[in-house]
Amino acid sequence: MPRQSNSPRIVMTAVPLRLSFAGGGTDIADFYLKEGGAVLSTTIDKFVYVTVKSHGELYREPYRLNYYNAEHAQDLDSIKNDIMRECLRLVPVEPPLYVSTVADVPSSSGLGSSSSFAVGLLHALHVMRGDRVSLGRLAEEACHIEINVLKQPIGKQDQYAAAFGGLNCMRFETDGRVVLEPQTISADKIRILFDHLMLFWTNTTRSASEILTRQRQAIDDRMANLRSIKAHCEQVRHLLNGDFDPAALGGVLDETWRQKRGITEAISNSQIDQWYEIAMAAGATGGKIAGAGGGGFLLLIVPPDRQPAVAEALKELDRLPIRYEASGTRVLIPLGH
Repeated sequence: MPRQSNSPRIVMTAVPLRLSFAGGGTDIADFYLKEGGAVLSTTIDKFVYVTVKSHGELYREPYRLNYYNAEHAQDLDSIKNDIMRECLRLVPVEPPLYVSTVADVPSSSGLGSSSSFAVGLLHALHVMRGDRVSLGRLAEEACHIEINVLKQPIGKQDQYAAAFGGLNCMRFETDGRVVLEPQTISADKIRILFDHLMLFWTNTTRSASEILTRQRQAIDDRMANLRSIKAHCEQVRHLLNGDFDPAALGGVLDETWRQKRGITEAISNSQIDQWYEIAMAAGATGGKIAGAGGGGFLLLIVPPDRQPAVAEALKELDRLPIRYEASGTRVLIPLGH
């Protein structure tokens, strides 16, 4: 287990969460290997924090792990947290080790927290070893663990958003490559965009794997829906790079949400539909459930002068204020990495 003598004894990383505007679902291999996929997303100022500490010899257990549960494990195979176990297996560091994670939002909320955790833990482990590692490698290692090793029915957008950060169009090629296209729009457009975003917590978490499994099973019968969703990514890209019209963005999100709901009934439910229609009646121009669907956060596009009315109409839901985050995964401790 390589570890340079001058490597740090403690590393802490911060990894942003993401919001996707269009293209979600086309980053799944069952679709993009046939048709090519595209997703346009942004990272936000909400984070997953990961700490890896080299413990002293007084600790009896090789692995002390802290997340929403606590584990004291004698070996890798006995670690119950899948992502922790496989990250430690892929990028081994000499135990005894303490690993912990905490996030700004609940898990399974549709903002890509699982992939942010994987990227942040891999990043911390590489720094502990003294490795020089690219952002692309971190993204691909996280994809490998989640998709190939753990057999999660997910796509690749979350890992790349977590690693690179910012506002990006990601293209998923039929040969398996991922092409990242940063959207270099002005700070003023970024401000206008985020001034029109409202994010509401539905107080419901869901299993993305379960919903995405049902989506994968329906892909052959819903190719037309996914082609439309892919085309919406291009529409959003043109809007952001042209004369930006937030109302038009809302219209695209409204259409992409209606197309996505048509893939499988698990993506929405009567309560989510009701909240969405209430928001639209109060002044929202469009929106969608973040992530795979079924719960989590409701993202809405709302003109600033209509936001008080929308907030009042959805007063049973908590609003999460968000701002733009330009950076991907980064090391907080030690400084200078």
